[in-house]
Amino acid sequence: MKLAARVGEVTPSLTLAIAAKAKAMKLDGIDVCSFSAGEPDFDTPAHIKAAAQKALDEGKTKYGPAAGEPKLRQAIARKLQNENHLDYNAENVIVTNGGKHSLFNLMLALIEPGDEVIIPAPYWLSYPEMVKLAGGKPVIVQTDAATEYKITPAQLRSAITANTKLFVFNSPCNPTGVVYTPTEIQALAEVIVEQDILVVSDEIYEKIIYDDAKHISIGSLGKEIFARTIVSSGFAKAYSMTGWRLGYLAGAVELIKAVSTIQGHSTSNVCTFAQYGAIAAFEDSQDCVEQMRLAFAERRQVMLERIRAIPGISCAPPNGAFYLFVNISKTGLSSLEFCDSLLETQQVAAVPGIAFGADDHIRLSYATDMASIEKGMDRLHKFVQSQLS
Repeated sequence: MKLAARVGEVTPSLTLAIAAKAKAMKLDGIDVCSFSAGEPDFDTPAHIKAAAQKALDEGKTKYGPAAGEPKLRQAIARKLQNENHLDYNAENVIVTNGGKHSLFNLMLALIEPGDEVIIPAPYWLSYPEMVKLAGGKPVIVQTDAATEYKITPAQLRSAITANTKLFVFNSPCNPTGVVYTPTEIQALAEVIVEQDILVVSDEIYEKIIYDDAKHISIGSLGKEIFARTIVSSGFAKAYSMTGWRLGYLAGAVELIKAVSTIQGHSTSNVCTFAQYGAIAAFEDSQDCVEQMRLAFAERRQVMLERIRAIPGISCAPPNGAFYLFVNISKTGLSSLEFCDSLLETQQVAAVPGIAFGADDHIRLSYATDMASIEKGMDRLHKFVQSQLS
């Protein structure tokens, strides 16, 4: 069988592969500490599940509009207006099968062969692959510790060519956890407007921030940048709804109609009764979000202290999301070698930094319970000591 050439250009997801391997080991009775998946360990809040159950009981189990239930689109638009200061209406919003799906649909609707998409590294591993599947060219801009792994306005400007169509902006960032300051976002917005390109702002971690960090939607900084902004987000991270597969994309009506056409010929509507859970997530109490954020903050602090106590590895404090991006360069191992050996010898699952464009790092998720964190950090300490001795 001859497969399409595009399949050969795409790298399978390392995060999903490692998470699957860790789960398989657990099924075999092996005591695995998994720091691999970007998935909160909390159950979905009870009022969200109750809303979906009520929708089931009321027979909301049929096909719905491809762009999403009207009430949910309205709820998302209100959220974007009130919380993010973005002047979107329901017609500017489409509900998708997860945040990842919103980005994939966007690439299909927007990117043509020859189009360039600027992606700062370290990056979420699916960004470049989606661009490739759409026939575009990912343009990777390397960042480093000197700029806190943030792309600078000068770097962005120098990466833009006549073929540049889109800039992918992610704050809070996966995998680094960095949160751009309002001043930094404003400076990037000025370049985007000056060069007349589009930006997609992936804001899936916007509610998971720490210390003095503040989330700013880049499109809220003026009419000109708003006109060039597309917002991608979802319910998975803040509301612990990963398996519900509920995301959304917001942008110009013309774009949303195009994405709706694509979705209409691929997945059709998102699960109907699940969307009623999403409505409850946005319209009911947000106490559950804060409770989870506080738990993440506590875990973050414990993991940072444990990392700092391990000679040979280091990590800058993240201001958002629930990941530590750990520098392992002093071990002399590639990130894949490090993670393979760590899993095999100490039964600790981590994600190689090469998946994110940084082979001298690994990503550790603290979206897991404290007991697993303590045990896993003990094992990581032992492993690093064995590599440096």
